[in-house]
Amino acid sequence: MISLAHDCMLFELTSGESIPFSAEMISVELMGDAADKFDPEVIHHAAASVFHYFRKDLARDTVTVAEFAEALEKVLRELGFKVRAPDPPPGENPTADLNALARDSGAARELVFFPRLRRELRTQLQASPRLIRFRGLRGCVKQLAGARRWSPRCENLRDQIVGYLRECLTTEPREAECVLVVE
Repeated sequence: MISLAHDCMLFELTSGESIPFSAEMISVELMGDAADKFDPEVIHHAAASVFHYFRKDLARDTVTVAEFAEALEKVLRELGFKVRAPDPPPGENPTADLNALARDSGAARELVFFPRLRRELRTQLQASPRLIRFRGLRGCVKQLAGARRWSPRCENLRDQIVGYLRECLTTEPREAECVLVVE
């Protein structure tokens, strides 16, 4: 296996393919046509900060492009820029990675996981989708339970997560009906 350069991180595309990018390379990719509307130095430093956050603070070697773009968008908003991510192409539904949510919960596990899960659901509902998809349930449950093999505790936790998502979906205000898929 080839070692990843110290200034690079693997970015997982929606196709499942992973591509190594440095902070500078990913900022150019993500900004695309909007790059001329911002000071390149500000974008570079913001992207480097987000890159550092994922690489050093969270000790992650892999991040989805969507996660990185969302974090960069938040940083730019905090700096006072009006940033809006492009709308997803028609037919493309928002998908959340439960494995990433569980991994980001760290040692606090369920204590941190459930509030983040609700936040993720709220974020997805803002786009008024017809379908919301959460993937990676099995791996997420095993991570949170600290289990290597599927067990009755895993089954209970799986049911809790699905029940929690259903409950949150019914209580959150939304403009239209949407379908919840947890896989």
